[in-house]
Amino acid sequence: MTLEQRQIDTIRGLTLDAVNAAKSGHTGTAMALAPLAHVLWSRIMKYDAADPAWPDRDRFVLSTGHASMLLYSMLYLTGHGLTLDDLKNFRQLGSATPGHPEVGHTAGVEVTTGPLGQGLANAVGMAMAERHMRARFGAGLVDHHTFAIVGDGDLMEGLSHEAASLAGHQQLGRLTAIYDDNHITIDGPTELALSDDAAARFRSYGWHVEELGEVANDIDALEAGIRRAMHVKDAPSLVIVRSHIGYPLPDSVDTSKAHGAITDAAEIAAVKTLMGLSPDETFAVGDDVLEAYQMAGSEGRGAREAWQKRRSDWGGNVERFEACATASGLPGWKAELPTFAVGESVATRKANAKIINAIADVVPGIVSGSADLTGNTGTALDSDIMSAKNPDGRLVAYGVREHAMGSIANGMALHGGVLPMVGTFLVFSDYMRPAVRLSALSKAKVLYVWSHDSIGVGEDGPTHQPVEQVAALRTIPGLDVFRPADATEVAGTYAAAIEADGPAAVILTRQDVPVLEGTSIEGVAMGGYALNEVEDPDVVLVGTGSEVHLCIDAAETLAADGVWARVVSLPCWERFESQDAAYRASVLPHDIPTVSVEAGVSFGWAQYADAHVAVDRFGLSAPGSQALEAVGISTDNVLATARAVLT
Repeated sequence: MTLEQRQIDTIRGLTLDAVNAAKSGHTGTAMALAPLAHVLWSRIMKYDAADPAWPDRDRFVLSTGHASMLLYSMLYLTGHGLTLDDLKNFRQLGSATPGHPEVGHTAGVEVTTGPLGQGLANAVGMAMAERHMRARFGAGLVDHHTFAIVGDGDLMEGLSHEAASLAGHQQLGRLTAIYDDNHITIDGPTELALSDDAAARFRSYGWHVEELGEVANDIDALEAGIRRAMHVKDAPSLVIVRSHIGYPLPDSVDTSKAHGAITDAAEIAAVKTLMGLSPDETFAVGDDVLEAYQMAGSEGRGAREAWQKRRSDWGGNVERFEACATASGLPGWKAELPTFAVGESVATRKANAKIINAIADVVPGIVSGSADLTGNTGTALDSDIMSAKNPDGRLVAYGVREHAMGSIANGMALHGGVLPMVGTFLVFSDYMRPAVRLSALSKAKVLYVWSHDSIGVGEDGPTHQPVEQVAALRTIPGLDVFRPADATEVAGTYAAAIEADGPAAVILTRQDVPVLEGTSIEGVAMGGYALNEVEDPDVVLVGTGSEVHLCIDAAETLAADGVWARVVSLPCWERFESQDAAYRASVLPHDIPTVSVEAGVSFGWAQYADAHVAVDRFGLSAPGSQALEAVGISTDNVLATARAVLT
């Protein structure tokens, strides 16, 4: 038996033992793809295990995240920092080897995968970011490939259509997806629900396709097919490999049983004997096997050191490169934020467009785009459209592909080098929710710009009028949700979000709203603050977005009656909750009657207010001002509610 075959069988043995020890996991895919992993990590990919974050490494995405032991085995064997004890603690509390790969948790994991289709779309985003950076800063600093392993489940998800279609249109020649065509799902053979011709489908998207057939255990054929794909410069590539899930298990190959955890002692002993491994040993790794893999893991050291020298000798704009690499602004960038005159009437989506163009040069990583709504959402950046001909363009035409847009943005952010901004109407954030959730889980720095934020959308009616979306987004841990009251608070939103280390939602109006006296950039950073000086208020009126000016109008009327109202803008609950208790109480005293005002569902407001002016129903088709009035989003209703809590 050759050393390479023993290396491959070691991967299989580690998978069997880890899943069996956990009595949980997915054995079959990792076993079947062990030769593919071997080829990628020892023959193909450029990386240095001693520096997993080296910027010019090749990227590897395991979109079939349930097969995580395949990746964990390679990270251990190649010397990325995992230990045998980590593999023994697979799927256990606090382990470095959780059930699905998590970026930031385990060195060498590029993206958090598990929800199928997401990894493929992430890989598209990574390839777009690589090409964009290479066009802007040169191949001396940016010159690598993106590889992804995808399965039947990935390609069944609609997300794969959106992402693959855009990748083909963008002609992403350094993206290679390897399709594990094993014909098995949890419910049984894929033929139960699938009869697609994957090769024809991807060719129609504009991909180069390599149909390798029955080569899952032929490492030379696998390498040759992948290298042919890598040589295609004007299209992404799909390499199709017919594999047999669970191979070489004696009883479970090509069965849905192999999709889950193989824990039968007799079958495990039998397959270990077949592979030349001792059935009495667990987590066995031969010295020569480990040495060979660690040599592969260190093979990229010379390339990394050469890159570091090129980087130190580079005569370009280092400050700008670093700002892109860190998705941050140049020193003093906030000075470029535009100001707005009190009393000026401007839709916050229009303010957004003015702001991002004002800071584009000093926040050079911004790459904006939308789902066919660039002008409508205020995400139009004064730049060329990113394309194969203009890869350095900073405006992406995503088309009507909201789901993929969010997932691609995650890939861009996690690749590094860009600060992705993506926009659509707020009501369509529902299409993006899986990607947004993963942004927050991954701390991927993505700016989600969602406009047309209320029933103020008007005539398009309830299908386009968001009511529950802001509340739903606030339930996602790790996502800062900003709903600025006016143009000044939009500037404050960018001042806060660009200096943060995770994703942010920017919720904007379609309709014009007045620039208010007292709104501030600093107040947005705190999440909530008082707009007027009322030392001993009778009532507090707290609002967000376009409803803050209703609170101000109501407060002025109440003052004429001798009732003193404090007006509070609460643009970001998450930021406000991060302040200390004393600050929060100084803004929203616990013993003062409080009314919340927001053109959305009242869900969540009970923590801040005693009564609510809200929209706990779907909308209606009418001009925006009439629709708002019809559902009670008006100064008169704020007044009535305030007076009611004072009686």
